[in-house]
Order: sequence, then C-alpha cells, then structure tokens
Amino acid sequence: MKAEDRHLIALDIDGTVMPFGTRDESGQYVPATPDAAVADGIRSLFHAGHEVVLSTGRSVDATLDVVEQLRIQPTWVVACNGAVTLKRDPLATRAYRRQSVEAFDPTELLLRIRSHLMSAMYGIETATGEFLYTEPIPSGTLPRRQRKVTFDELLGVQTSRVLVVSPDHALQDFLEISETLGLTRVSYAVGLTTWFDIAPAGVTKASALEVIRAREGIDRANVFAAGDGENDIQMLQWAGRMGDSVAMGQAEASVIAVAGRTTGTVFEDGLLTALQERFSAHFSE
Repeated sequence: MKAEDRHLIALDIDGTVMPFGTRDESGQYVPATPDAAVADGIRSLFHAGHEVVLSTGRSVDATLDVVEQLRIQPTWVVACNGAVTLKRDPLATRAYRRQSVEAFDPTELLLRIRSHLMSAMYGIETATGEFLYTEPIPSGTLPRRQRKVTFDELLGVQTSRVLVVSPDHALQDFLEISETLGLTRVSYAVGLTTWFDIAPAGVTKASALEVIRAREGIDRANVFAAGDGENDIQMLQWAGRMGDSVAMGQAEASVIAVAGRTTGTVFEDGLLTALQERFSAHFSE
C-alpha cells in the first residue's frame, strides 16, 4: 500500500464493533462477541496495511480480549478512554506494553462525589492496571486483577480512571451532580444502573489517537472513526475535522450530531456498512 493511501481506522468496541454484553438470570455477565462479517471486514483492512486502532473505555485486559477475538495484531491500542495507550511488543505479556499512561490522584474527586452519593459503589483502575473497589462491580470490561478495599484505601492512589456505580440514582441525577462539581466525565446507563466514568483531565480517546496519527505520519484526511457513546464524541469530532466520522444507528442524538454521517445499528452490522462505504475500492477487489 502506498503511504498516502494508508488510513488510521479508530474503532470503539462496545456498541460499535460488537453489542454490549448482557446478564443472565443469575446476574452473571455474558460477554458479546464480534459478528463474523464485521470481524472479517476489520481484519481485511488490517491486513491491507491500514492502521486499525481499537479505541475504548474498557480496561487493558478486556480490550486485548477483543484484539484476540478479531485475530489482528495492531501496532497500537487505546484503552481506558485514552488514559492508556498500548504498543505491540512481542517480548511483553500478551505482546503489548504500556506506551503511555495518564494518571492522577483521585482523592479530592472521590471525596466530593461521595458527599453527594453515599450509597454508590466506587472503584479505581490504578496506573499499573489493578482494579480496586469498595463493592463488587459486575462487568466484563474491567481488569482481571482486582482487590476489594475500603473507601479510604482508594485515596492517594495514582489512577487512570475512576468508576462510580449507583443503582439508586438516575442518569440525569449523575449529570446534574457532575455539573455541580465541575467534572469532566463520561456517564451512561448500563441496564437500570448508572455508571460514572472519569478520566484524567484533558484525556480522551481523541488525545491518544492524535499522538498515534502523528507518530505514524498518517495524513489528517486519512482518518476514520466510528462510535456510539458519549465517550466517543471527542473522537468523532477529531476525525470529522478532515476525515470521516461515523455514528452508529443506535447512538444518542448528541453523538449523532457531531458525526459526519450515521450508519446502521450495531445489530445491523452498521460498522461493516460504514467501512464498505469508506473503503469501497478495497471491498470491491
């Protein structure tokens, strides 16, 4: 492939590459898997020489699970909403090492949130990839290395992400609390439970992807990004300035509003449709 034809293809995972996981009758998390046709499309673009980058709010462990399911070996992976950037290294565990980790001290943040949400469950993902939690947070997107601690033990630990999970508060309540506290946050509903996901200040998927684009020398016009959630908004804005930004069909209006175009839902293999439209010459070969 000619260098001028090479693209950076940034893909959100849950709700884009594949549906969100579900829970069975016992409450156990049941992970989803990528549709075979979507996986084939992603894999063919990777093997054609494009820079495919999974860009997700998932932990490193849960992100690399999907890399393996797709059967690709991308140079770069973005996890924790941009706070962790991985680079492929055959000598490292699971072939990736932490190229960049953005972290902060969550003490003030946690104390301020707890004053509003006393009954919530709290967790932090440390700069080294361990998940510390006050009460079990059921999810297939968190690190495997986990440890239950007291709330006070969360304070003063260098953190790449803070999770606040509350079945007792509606999503709108969380949005109002974040505005009151002046927080930059990603918040979303998972079933009947509201999640509050906070990264270091100024860190987004877009900030991590721009570093990768510059390092790889890819033209700004040769950027493609697809996503469906609030944590994809900056990524879609970044890609859409000169490249191609796609919102999934089931995305909320605020996400669709910032994207250059909208495709089908994740259940309709909307990502594959969007990739075929952008890279039609490749798929018609």
